[in-house]
Amino acid sequence: MREIITLACTECKRRNYSSTKNKKTTTERLEITKYCKFCRRHTPHKETK
Repeated sequence: MREIITLACTECKRRNYSSTKNKKTTTERLEITKYCKFCRRHTPHKETK
C-alpha cells in the first residue's frame, strides 16, 4: 500500500529526496522541512509527482 514519492525544495524547486507514504491514511500532499544542499539551509520540501 505504500508508494514512493519525491520531495522537492520549495525555494529552488530541485528534487532532492525520495520517501514513501501510505496513500490510504494520508491523502493530502506531504510537506517536511529538510536540508537542501543547493540552498545550503533547511527549507520546506513538498511532495511532487
